[in-house]
Formats: sequence, structure tokens, C-alpha cells
Amino acid sequence: MRTTIRSRVAMAGLAATSLVLAACGQGQNPATDPGGGGDDGGGGNGDGQATVRFSWWGSDGRHRLNEELIAVFESQHPNIDIVPDYTDWSGYWDKLSTTIAAGDAPDVIMQDERYLREYGSRGVLADLSQYDIDTSEYEPSVLASGQFDGGLYGLSTGVNVYALMVNPRMLDEAGVEMPDDETWTWEDFHGITTAISENTEHYGFQSHADTEQLTVWARQHGGDLFSEDGGLGFSDAILEEYWDMSLALQESGAQPGASETIEIAELGPEQSLLGTGSGAFGAWWTNQLTVIEGAAGEPLELVRWPGESQFEQPGTWLKSSMLLSMSSTTEHPEEAAMFIDWMNNSVEAGEIILSDRGLPSNLEVREAIMGDLPDAERRAAEFIADLEDEVAAPPPVPPVGASDVSEALGRFNEQVLFETLTPEEAAPAFRTEAESILGQQ
Repeated sequence: MRTTIRSRVAMAGLAATSLVLAACGQGQNPATDPGGGGDDGGGGNGDGQATVRFSWWGSDGRHRLNEELIAVFESQHPNIDIVPDYTDWSGYWDKLSTTIAAGDAPDVIMQDERYLREYGSRGVLADLSQYDIDTSEYEPSVLASGQFDGGLYGLSTGVNVYALMVNPRMLDEAGVEMPDDETWTWEDFHGITTAISENTEHYGFQSHADTEQLTVWARQHGGDLFSEDGGLGFSDAILEEYWDMSLALQESGAQPGASETIEIAELGPEQSLLGTGSGAFGAWWTNQLTVIEGAAGEPLELVRWPGESQFEQPGTWLKSSMLLSMSSTTEHPEEAAMFIDWMNNSVEAGEIILSDRGLPSNLEVREAIMGDLPDAERRAAEFIADLEDEVAAPPPVPPVGASDVSEALGRFNEQVLFETLTPEEAAPAFRTEAESILGQQ
């Protein structure tokens, strides 16, 4: 069936390209111009055409997949022009904020949980439950990732898991065995990653020290990143122990020093220690396995976080890898909703996307595409399936200000890694700033 879709994409390509170029203006190529639709985004061209601007972030691979989606959708809906508007993750949110402030919001917006409530509470996003979008094949917990204040402001595209990836060859080279990831502890993790750094030319672990990694740790210790009432969901003691663990890994050489850790964390998955063959373990989302394994040029494996059976509850959860939202000011809400519904709920679109946006949230689409998944994506799907009965409930939808809290955590983390602040000094200082951001003072 994928061959049929590819052939349809090829046949639709010239027509789709001409439609998009007409919407963008003479000489402007949406495949190379991240600005996309220019002044025509979200409008019409006066001859019955509806122009819908679709904004997303991602790698070149995702861009190509989305362009295929657009070509097929436009071939089936010749009265709708989908204008691509994309950039990488690092520039996406600044660009989105700027366009929204200018009154030029994209019609369909790829969204992340940490920004969803922020935009939804400001009236930027439409309540998708008011439109003809089918959610009957979604698990309630997955659908809840886009719900708050009685509305549905983001539709989950797929689920994935924040997990560890490991290069087995490097463990063999270091003379250490692959861990039993159902029972191993953080002490085991420290010993294994230190041994790799001592016995090979590779680092044991690349730490991002980001909010996702802290969320795993906090949940294992009985907390969460955020509470249901919009505050922090963990104690200072949990954060201090987390930083103590990170410093211990740095001091033993299991992970790079502060400067290198921070520098690498700014790069994409292809340039990670795993992707460049410079490190054995790294923390990534399961839907990134294909990209990282491709960059590494050798097989990688997914394993559970240490401590999953060591503490009060598992730290892992099924996360909506991303969501699709619609602008509340779009001039073509019905067409935008139609495009969202088709991307998430049609098997045809699912066969193009596969697991790029996570394992499909729509259970019918998920079942239909399992046999088409490439090897790495199939292994990621099997890993998620193995975890489904183990994971705890997903975290609350992040409060307004969550992105600023994440930035603050990154700044304090740098100071801890550079040892300009101790964990005991940094934890209460971070809490003071985070609570101010979240309006908890």
C-alpha cells in the first residue's frame, strides 16, 4: 500500500507545487523558505481556494514527510492549499511567538505540551472539540494531554517514551554486561557508565539535565515536575539528590565536563554522543531511535531508566510526542480541522508518517501501520508496548510559564555543573524563581 501512496505523491507533486507557489508568490519556494505563506497565510486567493498555513518544527526528514502529506491531501482536496511553514526546534518557538504577536498565527500549529496551556489560556488556540474531528480511537489518558479548562486545545499525534538508548558494542568493548533494565539501580548505572569511560575512549553517558530527565527522577521519588494546581511538584531534597547524582557522574568521568555537556546539549540528536559514536548511553525519545541509529551507523538498543523498580513508582510515562492545534483566528476553521483530522485519523496519512510523530495516538491507525514500520521504528513500538502496563499516569498538563521554568532549570543546572553553586544552594534559589514565574508567591 505504501507503493501506491508514493506513486500518488509523485503524480500529485507538480500540481501541489504549483498550488503552493501560487499561494506563496512568484519565485518563493516553500520547500526552502521557512517563512512559507507570506501575506497569503491563512487566507484565500479569491477563486474559492482556502489557504491554510501549517507550521511545524523538525529535521529534514520530517520536512520531507510533511511535504508528502501536503501533496496527497491537496490532490484529494483541490480547493485547499496547505502552505508549509517550518524551522528547527531551536528557532520554532521564537518564530511562533513573533507571528502570533503580529496577528499572523499559522492556521495549524504543531504544539508541545509545555506551551499548550500558555497559548490556550490566552485565547490563541481553538477548542478542537467544537469541530468535526474524530477522537473515538484515542485512549482517554492520551486525549487528556491536550485537554484543560473544559476544552481540547491540542490533539495528540502520537505517543512516545523518554528512555535510554545504548550502544551495545561499547559495553562489550568496556567489558561490562548489558544491564537488566527491569531491576537495575542508579548505583548500577553509575558503575556501568564509569567503567565505559575508564576502559574505552567513549563517554558512558550524555546528560541533558533537562526537565524530562528531572521528571523521571522526581516521579521515581514520589513527586512530579509540576503539580495539578500549577506549582512545582517536587521537593528541594529531590532536586538536590538529582544534582548530586549528576555531579557524581561528572566527577567520575562517566559523563563529559560541564562545558562539553552544555555544548553538546545544544545540538540535535544526530550530533549527540550516541549519534557520533562518542558515548554509550543517552536519553532520548523513542521516536528518535531511527535518526540516532542512522547517524551512528550501528545498532542501538532502548532500555528502561535505572531505578524504575527501585523507588515509589516508575518515572516513565506515555507522552504525547507532539500535538496539533488550530488558531482561534483562522479564516478557514473547517478546512484546517479537516486537515488535522486527516493527518491524525486516516490510515493513508499514517502510512506516510509512520512513527515520526510518535506511535500513532489513533489506535486503528497504529494497528494498521505496525507491519510497515522500519526495523528501528518497530523496535521502538515494541519497547513502548512492553512498558504500557508498567508506566504511571502521565504528568499534569504543564502550567503557564512552564517553558520559562525549563529555561531557569537549565541556568541553575549550568551553575551546579560548573560548581559555582552547590545543589543545596541552587535548589531553593531555583524554587524561588520558578514559583515567581508560576505565580505561586
